[in-house]
Amino acid sequence: MPVPTSEDRPLVMGILNVTPDSFSDGGAWFRTDQAVRRGHVLIAEGADVVDVGGESTRPGAEPVTVDEELRRVIPVIEALAGQVRISVDTTKEPVAEAAVEAGATLINDVSASLWAVAARRQVGWVAMHRQGTAATMQRDPTYADVVTEVAALLVDRAGTARRAGVGEVWIDPGIGFGKTAEHNLQLLGALDRLVDTGWPVLVGTSRKTFLGTVAPDAEGRALPVDQRLPASLATATWAMDQGVGMVRVHDVAATVQAAVLVGRPPARRQAVSPER
Repeated sequence: MPVPTSEDRPLVMGILNVTPDSFSDGGAWFRTDQAVRRGHVLIAEGADVVDVGGESTRPGAEPVTVDEELRRVIPVIEALAGQVRISVDTTKEPVAEAAVEAGATLINDVSASLWAVAARRQVGWVAMHRQGTAATMQRDPTYADVVTEVAALLVDRAGTARRAGVGEVWIDPGIGFGKTAEHNLQLLGALDRLVDTGWPVLVGTSRKTFLGTVAPDAEGRALPVDQRLPASLATATWAMDQGVGMVRVHDVAATVQAAVLVGRPPARRQAVSPER
């Protein structure tokens, strides 16, 4: 399963939220001109992929219409395509189709349901695990064995996508999407099991709530979003060291520096990309 890689490090996907309500930077890049400028910053910082999303997937987020999501993301994708690889973060088939037309070559799919679009359009596809929906996923996430269940679903969806004709398939355990802090830690601790499936793995922990609670301040208080960079870097570095092929982050420059230092050990490189 060949995987697009940097020559000497795992890939870094930069997050570009064209939304008013994303948990970390909602509203900061909501206008098209703001989003395009932010995209240029991510490119300058070394992002291998810029992930453009027009609908927040945070717990409790309100859904947006297809037309509104298109209005948010398509001008940004058109402006940045050709300067960096673009992925579109969406669960809607019409948005995925239009984004590919505009220049996206990767569909980052929280619903793990859009493989047919990727096959038809001959672009890459990320299957992410999520229990429930944005409205329900953090109410009471429950698993008998979170690692086994997440891995089984992702391997099943990845196989379906490959049989449908998708040439580039990534799996993402969906840290924070229908998981408790303990579930997230169990998944991070077992990333080698996902890597050993042979499917390229993408992981996103950047600035997520569980980081602020697992690694609180000196007085035991949960850290706010703007103080979670050290924990974000620690978990991204751990993931890369376990053989994960790409990490999805807000803080691109710092993560690229970590990725260069981590590199990809030869044994893990073979596990992620056995045909290279």
